Amino acid sequence: MEEAKRLHARALRSGTRHLQPLLLRVLAAGDHRYAAILLASYPSPSPPTAALHDRILQALASSRSPLLLLSFSRAHRHRLITPLSFTFLLSASTTATSPLFGRFALSSHALLVKSGHFASGDPFLGSALVSFYARNRLLDQARRVFDEMPRRDTAVYNALLSAYTRSGLLNKAEKLFGEMPERNVVSWTAMVSGYAQNGLHAEAVETFMEMWEGAGVQPNELTVTSVLPACAAVGAMALGRKVEKYAKRKGHLGNVYVANAVVEMYAKCGNIQRAWRVFQRIGCRQDLCSWNTMIMAFAVHGLWSEALALFHKLRMTGIKPDGITFVGVILACTHGGLVHEGKLLFDSMYADYNLTPRIEHYGCMVDLLGRASLLKEAYNMICRMPVEPDAIIWGALLGACSFHGNIELAEIAVNNLVFLEPQNTGNLVILSNIYASSGKWDGVAQVWKLLKKKDHKKSAGYSFIESDGRMHKFLVGDTSHPRSEEVYGTLDSVTMLMKLARLENREQLESGFCHL
Repeated sequence: MEEAKRLHARALRSGTRHLQPLLLRVLAAGDHRYAAILLASYPSPSPPTAALHDRILQALASSRSPLLLLSFSRAHRHRLITPLSFTFLLSASTTATSPLFGRFALSSHALLVKSGHFASGDPFLGSALVSFYARNRLLDQARRVFDEMPRRDTAVYNALLSAYTRSGLLNKAEKLFGEMPERNVVSWTAMVSGYAQNGLHAEAVETFMEMWEGAGVQPNELTVTSVLPACAAVGAMALGRKVEKYAKRKGHLGNVYVANAVVEMYAKCGNIQRAWRVFQRIGCRQDLCSWNTMIMAFAVHGLWSEALALFHKLRMTGIKPDGITFVGVILACTHGGLVHEGKLLFDSMYADYNLTPRIEHYGCMVDLLGRASLLKEAYNMICRMPVEPDAIIWGALLGACSFHGNIELAEIAVNNLVFLEPQNTGNLVILSNIYASSGKWDGVAQVWKLLKKKDHKKSAGYSFIESDGRMHKFLVGDTSHPRSEEVYGTLDSVTMLMKLARLENREQLESGFCHL
């Protein structure tokens, strides 16, 4: 850069007006601010070309520099704006944090229409404009731009599709997905991640299988990281393992986000050994998410000593734990009955790491104290909370009261739960059971009278079963499955075999008694 500045000084002394080679050198050096100053110093009679202006705009857009707006305005004054200029501006405005970018881009839409560039149907420009509106949650405007475009390619469809799935508008996303003339891996990934992020895990797995096996589209790293949590949620470990093998073959496991998703999938499916092996293979690429996933896996599965040992190892690496880490370690203390250690960890959040405990940390502490029969202390902690306790907090206290038979605090918990989640009659059922176990039958009668008023109905239970990489859902007494006759026939056969085995065991037992 020093050489470029000397060349600039020499050009100014000699009166040279041809600054393009110098400008390109400064751009290559990465000093975008100096490049913008050079561009502004061009003499008015001989402004730079539109192509050179676009080179500057591209560099400034990639760094999200505020100088982009000044350079764009200058290009407009000199009538050097091209469709590519708008694309750079809109792309930078889509991800920029400054609201100034957004306001400028909004006003540039009118300029874009007036210039006639929008009517040209440039797909990159259309996609950038749709993405800009979508990222700013202006979905009606995004749809209007989409509908007004003379030509739409797959990238434009994907921009609107991703906007719908990110906003949870899955009905609109499904309709648009069905209308697409062509779909690529981005289209399929948008649907898979949309389903997974909105809790429709079975649909995410089904769409992934349709993409991979039906349409023959190869998943990319983002697809893999989207489907693996869905596999974990429905217990599809066989499919998850198949996805892991594919990711390993394609080299995707080098991406720490993919590797973390594999660890989480195995952990949530209950295979802690595999999760641990994948975690170890990540090696020096382990980030905080990797550590948190493994600590939480150990804690959830009751391996409290392993969780705490891993936490201390994390601290030795110099990586600063976050709120998720402390949820895992306090949960580990809960499973280990380590009340004192749990309190120390909770207090260390703010004292050692300047982390303010959130409601989930208080929930873990209430659970820890409740399981240790310290119900009064748990209730006092709820009363001292700096935030309003939610249904999870009161539910944890109610669960502890149910286990230890504390009627007084159970009634307080239920009174709060009835206010917070009036539709959840399960809390009243728990209170009824506490009354029953203590012989308070008048309390049981009052609760069931209230349940009758609320028209209490228990939700039908269901289960997922994975077979050949596909998930099958069964309700109690369900006959809607296409192979239900075959299922019930097999069930009858198994039941008969169990009865015969029981009869055979009884006969053997009786014959044994005859010899006594």
